[in-house]
Amino acid sequence: MTNKLLQLNTYNYRRGGSDAVFLDQDKLFKTLGWKTAAFTMHHPNNEPSPWSDYFADELEFGENYSLPQKIIMAGKVIYSFEAKQKLARMLDAFRPDIAHAHCIYHHLSPSVLSLLHERGVPTVMTAHDLKIACPAYKMLNSHGICEKCKRGNVLHVVKNRCIHNSLITSALVAVESGVHKALRLYKNNLDRVIAPSQFYNKKLIEWGWPEQQISYIPNYINCDDYAPNYESEDYFLYFGRLAPEKGVGTLIRGAIETGISLKIAGTGPIEKELKALAKDRANIEFLGYCSGENLWSLIRNAKAVVLPSQWYENAPVSVLEAYASGTPVIGADIGGIPEMILPAKTGFLFQSGSVPSLVDAIAQLNRKTSAQIAEMGRRCREYVSATFTRERYINDLLSLYAELGVSNAVATEIHDGRAN
Repeated sequence: MTNKLLQLNTYNYRRGGSDAVFLDQDKLFKTLGWKTAAFTMHHPNNEPSPWSDYFADELEFGENYSLPQKIIMAGKVIYSFEAKQKLARMLDAFRPDIAHAHCIYHHLSPSVLSLLHERGVPTVMTAHDLKIACPAYKMLNSHGICEKCKRGNVLHVVKNRCIHNSLITSALVAVESGVHKALRLYKNNLDRVIAPSQFYNKKLIEWGWPEQQISYIPNYINCDDYAPNYESEDYFLYFGRLAPEKGVGTLIRGAIETGISLKIAGTGPIEKELKALAKDRANIEFLGYCSGENLWSLIRNAKAVVLPSQWYENAPVSVLEAYASGTPVIGADIGGIPEMILPAKTGFLFQSGSVPSLVDAIAQLNRKTSAQIAEMGRRCREYVSATFTRERYINDLLSLYAELGVSNAVATEIHDGRAN
């Protein structure tokens, strides 16, 4: 009998890291011979899907909607009856053995989890962020790291304007989270939560999730998709979103102090602010949005990739991508990042938000010879190819699915990218 997997996510295109995991997992299970289906929101950028007739209506607060439309949308954020009804129709056509949710929060809402529970479908969710604990996703606001809602008082979200520094949006999210927590819409309807980092595993338990309801399954990468280069050029690289929590300002200040050549690949809401901070210095180059071979070339030729994050990062795939490319990583000592860096072997750690600590980490790398940096790159490649493997990821997921009663979900040997 062929197993059936239903995945749920906000978008059906590669908008961010969680969407990439969602789409890659669909392809992964198809290679194992599973039948798969996806339930998402309609969006102009979505990839074609045979299941799109069942998708929920698009919900984007940034668009020019009328006041009545915005009121309806606010209700959907809390509990979307529309998404629940459309998923019910889909479940009549596709009966999954297991459902795997990713980012569903505002756009699909936990109403879909309630339905899956009612239908007796075992359901897991990957915690790509901390939303099922913190109403503001990141345990971060304009004042820095924040865990004030840990004891259940979500009014801190309003008081600190944790969402986009907006009183109205923060109030809506506070109501949403208050309802979800009071009705236990996540805890009562999820059979298991997957934490890609040990840090998220521990943090969710600290915030009241039962230990037995959390499973630690690290991310993976296909090393064969990356061509490493161990003869680096003399520049450091940041690639990713230009947002306050990413700590790029700290990195720019470190580059100004050390005089290193820094390339920044990405765009985001504070791009102008960061460019003003850099003051057109010749050693700091903003490359804008980069993708494909252009991005991979930047990664593999960098002396090091830098992750200067100032929020509780989960398990950044960017670290794995750098390692697979043979490039060491200098990372902030925050969230799940320290779990992924072997100090002085695959990179260096520094105190998050500290320019002096970052400067010291850069100096430690710069003191190494070209041959020593090349050897670090080889260790990076060896480490990621032995630890964060596709085979391990598949077996971990199949073992979890089997625990939840999926009869044919057993460990599978993988050779040359094919299931046996």
